[in-house]
Amino acid sequence: MSEIREPIYYAKASVDTMMRKFQAADLPPKGHFHYHQGVFLSGVYQTWQLCGEERYFRYMKDWVDSCVDENGEIHTYDRGQLDDIQPGILLFPLYEKTGDVRYKKALDTLLPVIRDFPRNEAGGFWHKQWYPDQMWLDGLYMAGPISAEYGKKFDAPEYLDLVVEQALLMEEKTRDKNTGLWYHAWDCSKKEGWADPVTGLSPEFWGRSIGWVPVAVLDDLDFLPEDHPGREGLRRLVRELLQAVCHYQSPEGMWYQVVDKADREENWPETSCTCLFVAAICKAVREGILPASFMEQARKGYEAVIRHLGWEGENLLVQGVCVGTGVGDYRHYCERPTSVNDLHGVGAFLIMCAQMQQSWQ
Repeated sequence: MSEIREPIYYAKASVDTMMRKFQAADLPPKGHFHYHQGVFLSGVYQTWQLCGEERYFRYMKDWVDSCVDENGEIHTYDRGQLDDIQPGILLFPLYEKTGDVRYKKALDTLLPVIRDFPRNEAGGFWHKQWYPDQMWLDGLYMAGPISAEYGKKFDAPEYLDLVVEQALLMEEKTRDKNTGLWYHAWDCSKKEGWADPVTGLSPEFWGRSIGWVPVAVLDDLDFLPEDHPGREGLRRLVRELLQAVCHYQSPEGMWYQVVDKADREENWPETSCTCLFVAAICKAVREGILPASFMEQARKGYEAVIRHLGWEGENLLVQGVCVGTGVGDYRHYCERPTSVNDLHGVGAFLIMCAQMQQSWQ
């Protein structure tokens, strides 16, 4: 393979590939305000921040404008799932750059959905209204950063408190004391088929779900005041989780679909979780949460991902990405299909490139 280049090169190639494939309004699932587009376009936005090419910002804006009407109403989201709140994170830069009040109106619609979302007996948000009592790690990414940014920018401190509460509660309920890793989900009622009848925990450590946690909490910390009483707890959470994760990086640099079982034949290296772990390590080092020595593992992970990419002419292929999945047992995760250039994977890849670029030397 040719020499590995700096991250912004691959980020731009990836965004350009996706822009050639999809008009903004056609991003799948078309006509649905959903985190698939939200995580991808968050990566596009971060690419724009680094390179300044306006076509990337316009692409993000075009998708949002296909979902948000002139009155600031979003007609294409489901209030019953946190996954459909996450793309609201894109409304902040649009409101700041354009001053168009419809973006603020849309935010003012989404945030009360989070505030009033159903909770289990422990106080944790259900992941979806049709998954009563269940907390999934992914939910911290879906509802956390948007709440933290809204709380800081619009003087709504109750949302900052909410972010801290949910992250620390998720840690309390899902963290494994032996490995330091977090289980994918916890069922407060202990009734779900995958739930341990005693603990309510799901049985495995799924890579991408763990990856969302430090990425989300580091974004939360961008908006949490220095004197907030929960700030040190979140910094500790990120440090301890990433230290645990780093024990499970494979010799080649990737992390595996089921994080702690890389030695099993049916398990496989998974690109999106590797990207999220690398991104989080880079940012945690810059923020002084992890020592600079951890950048060695971040760079090793970055180079492994780059070696896993494919090319078709000028099109860059982010491959080896687990398609979306529910909670299950070891076999369930290992048998999930992989995809090429789905929005989960490209979004995680772009977030990694953006964080690695800021740490590039």
